[in-house]
Amino acid sequence: MATAGLALTGYALRGVVFSMHSSDPFGALGFIADVGSGVFYFFAHFFESAGADISRASGDNGTRFIAAAGIVNFLGVIDAFGIARGRRG
Repeated sequence: MATAGLALTGYALRGVVFSMHSSDPFGALGFIADVGSGVFYFFAHFFESAGADISRASGDNGTRFIAAAGIVNFLGVIDAFGIARGRRG
């Protein structure tokens, strides 16, 4: 639920979704974070049709929301894996 909320808020703010082919190391990290949001990464093409809104701070914040959605999803998977292995309870 947190992943969906963060991703959809980021798309509503017209944040940038990083592409797979980036020459910048931070762009590659951004791509990994964006892909972590799962199916919402693939829905990004519907939301990004108007392009990123970099004229205001909301576009930059939207980019951070989208990346945070992927990171939250990665952390949830790691936590679930730890619980399944019996390390947490």
